[in-house]
Amino acid sequence: MAGSLPATAIMGTVTESRSRRRMTGRERREQLILISRTLFAEKGFDGTSIEEIAATAQVSKPVVYEHFGGKEGVYAVVVDREMQKLLGMITEALAASHALVKLERAALALLRYIEESSEGFRILVRDSHAASGTGTFASLISEIASQVEDVLADEFAERGYDPKLAPMYAQMLVGMVALTGQWWLDARKPAREEVAAHLVNLAWNGLTGLNPQPALSLTTRQQVATAKSRIREKELRELEKEREKALKEAEKARQRELKEAEKARLRELKERERQLKEAEKEREKALKEAEKAREREERLRQREARLVERAARLSQVDPSD
Repeated sequence: MAGSLPATAIMGTVTESRSRRRMTGRERREQLILISRTLFAEKGFDGTSIEEIAATAQVSKPVVYEHFGGKEGVYAVVVDREMQKLLGMITEALAASHALVKLERAALALLRYIEESSEGFRILVRDSHAASGTGTFASLISEIASQVEDVLADEFAERGYDPKLAPMYAQMLVGMVALTGQWWLDARKPAREEVAAHLVNLAWNGLTGLNPQPALSLTTRQQVATAKSRIREKELRELEKEREKALKEAEKARQRELKEAEKARLRELKERERQLKEAEKEREKALKEAEKAREREERLRQREARLVERAARLSQVDPSD
């Protein structure tokens, strides 16, 4: 489940794998968007500053201005990305053939978005209540309602109801689902499939025809099971990719360690060779010094011997002579 994480945790996720190389402009922009998304979800637009975004990303403020022009720019990018993501999920859900299945899948799509993109949904609903006429969430609800309106208009015409009432009913239906989603954002109980089933139960059967034990239709249950299976397969593929990546990184780290160990060994050998050379020089120097001392000693000995010999000759000279 994608909950709201501290900005520092996002920072670690975004930057740790890139700490050994300089980010490209595209990577830096994506990093700033993710960090800003977390901060806006936690503190809102007014509570978030450019200084905090820059500090969390460990960049200077001019870098943020360079990519987005200011806080308003990065906020607009974050909001637009979240709106497009949610609208895409709702539009895909409304492509089902049967009206009941459309309703089920649309409710599931909203709840899945809330579950997987909690931070994004908090940003969308923070600046306006679902019933207000202005703000990001209100415009989003209106856009979804316009899509639902087309579906209801066709259903009304087929069943003999006045198609002109479709816009009003679309607002009722989407508003009910949206407000339930806002409640479920924090409640998270019961599970999203059960919440969707109860929403559809009320919307499809009405208060007088409520099913005491509602459940999603077989078609939608099969679609949910297939989606979960695909998500699981995707997760397994991602895990395998991560494992392979970890193995490659481990191998690279081992190769680096081997190279560093080899360099250290070479440095040690060179140092030993240098020490041996120095020791050899010192030994040769000591030998030369010893040889010089020996030669001096020999010269002194010879000189003393000559002096003794000369003294001896002088002592042998007759005084009378």
